[in-house]
Amino acid sequence: MPDRKFVTTIASRENLVRILDNLKEGIIAHDLQRRIFFFNAEAERITGYRREEVLGRDCHTVFEGPFCGQRCSFCDGGPILQDHVAYPLTITSKSGETRRVEFRATMMRGDDGEYSGVLAAFSDVTEFLELQRRSGELNRFANIIGGDSKMRAVYQQIVDVAQYDFPVHLFGETGTGKELVANAVHNESRRGGAPFVPINCGALPEGLIESELFGHVKGAFSGAIRDKKGRFELADGGTVFLDEVADLPKSLQVKLLRFLQEGTFEKVGGERTISVNVRVISATNKDLKEEVRRDAFREDLFYRLNVIPIHIPPLRERKTDIPLLAEHFLRQVAERNERSVPAISEAALALMMDYGWPGNVRELQNAVQFAIVKCNGRVIMPHDLPLELRELARALPSPARPSGGRTRRLEIGAVREALVKTGGNKAGAARELGVGRATLYRFLTEHVDMLER
Repeated sequence: MPDRKFVTTIASRENLVRILDNLKEGIIAHDLQRRIFFFNAEAERITGYRREEVLGRDCHTVFEGPFCGQRCSFCDGGPILQDHVAYPLTITSKSGETRRVEFRATMMRGDDGEYSGVLAAFSDVTEFLELQRRSGELNRFANIIGGDSKMRAVYQQIVDVAQYDFPVHLFGETGTGKELVANAVHNESRRGGAPFVPINCGALPEGLIESELFGHVKGAFSGAIRDKKGRFELADGGTVFLDEVADLPKSLQVKLLRFLQEGTFEKVGGERTISVNVRVISATNKDLKEEVRRDAFREDLFYRLNVIPIHIPPLRERKTDIPLLAEHFLRQVAERNERSVPAISEAALALMMDYGWPGNVRELQNAVQFAIVKCNGRVIMPHDLPLELRELARALPSPARPSGGRTRRLEIGAVREALVKTGGNKAGAARELGVGRATLYRFLTEHVDMLER
């Protein structure tokens, strides 16, 4: 007759497995040698792998690399132990489908208090993010702020390219946030957690730029008193971001082209060929095609860099994001300085919505910081804004005059329809109409009687 304690233990294990199989989170557990010993039903659904395919096997072998990307603590010979980590992750299922998950990993301890393995839990948020994107409710992604349809298209491009190592080229005006987008592509990919090395090609002295990119050996030139690793070598396993790549001298363009083709380079003054595994993301505020026509940029390098082009829209083309960004910058100042900050008045916000922002998001951030310092009260008024915006205020007609102002562009029927469509949500209606919230509020105040009919 079976031992009652043994039967009870088996029943308890079966009940535990049943409970974990009914969770809406994927659960993977492996020991310190990365051998998987638990894989629940939701993990099967999200990844497309059956538990009999993975149990007892090295997780790196099963998933053809670390499931948790370059942030894996069990790479390169031994674990770098952290009790708990959490981050978003983009994975590729067995069928090749891209899935976005919220990932958490916790070190497990045995009865002796020593580490015994890892418990990873992950939730599939792919459909939720897609629903947010389609409904217009997605207003931030991977540390990028913006809910305009143009920015939601950028978010989708980031997700699409993250799972491939193809070169990405970002083009947009100064101050649009190209480095933020490059960082997002890196972090959303399996390289997230590995080095992200930005290089401003226009800021490096021409005589030193080759050494900065590829390194040098001792004695290669005057002042080279020791061997030095270049940015590409420092970024091994991660991503190099070449900002203002159009400013690279022609001699360096040739060397960069060779690296993109072969993945190898030599240090300045060195003879040994070095191979690194690096993804290249480039960016410029210039028209690279025009630079090619001017013979200032190599055509073959242009086609090597411009495999996946992503356009970052200027702020003037996504003005409905201005209130979101302004609130974000106010909150940043409050958190960093541990103090309250003033709110932005509707009049000041309306002025910000009318301004052209030639410096884009960076200029908006500077304007908000300027206004916080200048404001003596609890509300930022138009006279607290920088000179450029105050001059605009004097040039604009008063919004109270029926003959002037941006509200004349709105029509009562369109506003009523937008409010019905968004269930009375004014912020949503403003996005639907393509105007700022302050503009819509002003219109509603002026036309309240007709809208209530």
